[in-house]
Amino acid sequence: MRIRAFAAVMAATVALPCFVQAADLEVTHWWTSGGEAAAVKELASAFNATGNKWVDGAIAGSGGTARPIMISRITGGDPMGATQFNHGRQAEELVQSGLMRDLSDVAEKGKWKEVIKPANLLDSCTFEGKIYCAPINIHSWQWLWLSNAAFKTAGVAVPKDWNEFVAAAP
Repeated sequence: MRIRAFAAVMAATVALPCFVQAADLEVTHWWTSGGEAAAVKELASAFNATGNKWVDGAIAGSGGTARPIMISRITGGDPMGATQFNHGRQAEELVQSGLMRDLSDVAEKGKWKEVIKPANLLDSCTFEGKIYCAPINIHSWQWLWLSNAAFKTAGVAVPKDWNEFVAAAP
């Protein structure tokens, strides 16, 4: 069974100039909870270490709150330098409208096809052969959690893969 994961992505808009000199880059996202904010801080630190400046544009709440704000800014002519979307239809219409920057040159320079594993994560960032987003995190509402203790209490070996999980089902 193939589970299609959603990649939370940071997609750059066409307004983003090439990095020839140090730049302030406003990055909008909805990663505001404790662990998420800590992860964003690491991304910002890595970006700032390049001599550029991450300008945090966190929007509290969920993607359902943040996405309309982000889309409104992009379509209204006030795009941020980079923003978080989940891959797929959320950004596809912006790409089709020419409102998102083609990152293929950045991906090629960074050897993303060699570095990003599994390589098919880039498929969700690719539209008509061009790369429009960078997979930063994989997230999905289809996660499955199990209790090792419950399996042990039931006298059933804790499954190590999907086939073992299915075989253990009553």
